[in-house]
Amino acid sequence: MTAFAAAPGGPESAFAGRSDVPPRTHVTFHPIVDLEAGTVVAVAPSVPGAPVPDPDGEVDRAIEAARALSSTETLLPLQLVLRMSTLAYDRPMERLHRTLAGLGRRPGGVIVSVTGDSAGMSLDEAAARLGGLRSAGYLLALEAGDLPTRFVADMAPTVLVLDPAVTRRSAADPRRSAVAEAFVALGRRIGGHVLAPGVVSDDQLTHLRGRGVRLAQGPLLAPRDWRPGMPVTVPVGSRGLERDRLGPRVTEFMMPATVMPDTATAEEVLSVFNAQPATSSVVLVDRTERPRHTVDRTRFLLRLAGAYGHALHAQKPAARLADPPRSVPRTVPAIAALRAAGDDAERVYDDLVVTDELGRCLGVARVGDLIRSLSALDH
Repeated sequence: MTAFAAAPGGPESAFAGRSDVPPRTHVTFHPIVDLEAGTVVAVAPSVPGAPVPDPDGEVDRAIEAARALSSTETLLPLQLVLRMSTLAYDRPMERLHRTLAGLGRRPGGVIVSVTGDSAGMSLDEAAARLGGLRSAGYLLALEAGDLPTRFVADMAPTVLVLDPAVTRRSAADPRRSAVAEAFVALGRRIGGHVLAPGVVSDDQLTHLRGRGVRLAQGPLLAPRDWRPGMPVTVPVGSRGLERDRLGPRVTEFMMPATVMPDTATAEEVLSVFNAQPATSSVVLVDRTERPRHTVDRTRFLLRLAGAYGHALHAQKPAARLADPPRSVPRTVPAIAALRAAGDDAERVYDDLVVTDELGRCLGVARVGDLIRSLSALDH
């Protein structure tokens, strides 16, 4: 089994990396949208043509997708779709890992979405393959319909992907609606979110949101020519499901972080804020994906806008204009995270950095989301 090492990564200017896969010209981009905040939290590039059956060909397509997103100079997380069977082939997976590193794509900014069953592997081997990706810092998404529920629960992916048929028919079919609710309940317990792909109608969107689905993707949410940086329009509504008495965990409010290496310059961080208007903070991480600093958008831009601010800071490390990260473990209840946010009156609305058991950055939780959602529980 391949033991992936966390890639050193690099700033957005490093995205012009090399790959042995020639680019195609008609790659399309599909936003993954947070239905509560109405913002894009990740991008799934789509390479034209029929899926290929062999691991090398599938990895080639994944590399094309990664290169296409890199050409847009966005640090929004990248979603790559791979079959479970492809994970069993070390050489193609090592090539994918090297290419992502060469493109400046840190593992924490890549969602590996795994489809299909264990494909001849034992469940233990499949778990080991997925565990190798997680150990390297990648975010995991599982289309859980082909896998035993206990396996999905054990792996605790960041994202649970609904079968497109559930998305399409849940509004009219109580059985598929129950499946969506069950996935949401499972996701809440394991600290993940449910993604509904292929949303095409308002009825689907309204119904899925009512079941507690947080993430969605599909033609309803963006035009065919959408590219990173373009807006999406999603009505922002309240959650529809009751919580446990202790309230939801902070991971229910967690979104992928905009992550950069802790050596990034202020100019590089500024380019990210300019390209991504919805980004409220940048997390600066070390080579092990542990957060070292957070750059708050408002304070950072005010510092650069001051007299001689750009001249003084642009080519210096962004860490000079950053703050210590306000980290919370993924296991804490949201109400406890909100109390932690109030410990520092000057930074009460700063994003919280959610970390795993090893202290690595999993994502961020916006304090405004915590306040709105927890207030709704009292009504």
